[in-house]
Parts: sequence; structure tokens; C-alpha cells
Amino acid sequence: MQTNVWVKYVPIIRILLKKAKSGDQALSLNVSDFERAGIARKSGYKFEIKFSKGRVDNVIIDSPLASTLAQSLLEDVAVKELFMQNDYSILLNTKFQLTIKQTSSADAEVPATQEAGASE
Repeated sequence: MQTNVWVKYVPIIRILLKKAKSGDQALSLNVSDFERAGIARKSGYKFEIKFSKGRVDNVIIDSPLASTLAQSLLEDVAVKELFMQNDYSILLNTKFQLTIKQTSSADAEVPATQEAGASE
């Protein structure tokens, strides 16, 4: 049931992932979406998912909400491609606000690789 909630947000998150190159992005989630799915609680939820090289880079098994978000994002071909190109951190705070940060870029690694090839 949690996956159905995230599927609604994947297209928006995809856009924010692309925009994250220029700075952190925020998305306020609709709490009633989570309440209807039976997964909202008064204290809210809090988690961080780190994506590196197209995979989840930290342990999120303790948070089913985080796990289903990660699964929904990795099933999207365009999002998976973005995760292969850049590293991201996605945080949810207790007020159901999602923050998306690009933590590194594959582009930053290219010059070092080119320089190494040029010196051979």
C-alpha cells in the first residue's frame, strides 16, 4: 500500500532530482495521502536515503516507508539513470517535507580521468 502513495510522487521527484544540480530541492508531501493509506502517524516519519552509483548506499530496512520510496524510485528508468550519474540524499522530516540533495556528480570525476589518460 505504501508503494501506491510513492508512485504518485515519482514524476515530481524525478523533476526535483534534475533540478538538484543547482541546489537543494524541497517537496511538501500531502499528509492525507499517507493517512488514507493507513501509514501516517502524529509524530510523522523521519529518514534519509543515500543513493550512490545507482544503488541505496545506507541501511533503510528499519523504515518501511523509506524502503518503499527507494524501491519506487529505482523502478523508474529515468530516475535510475540519474542515480547512475550522480549521488543523491533524500531526507524526509517529521512534517512530511522531502528534501533532495545532489551530493556529488559523475561530471566532477571526468577531468581527473581525462588528465590521467593524457599523461600516459
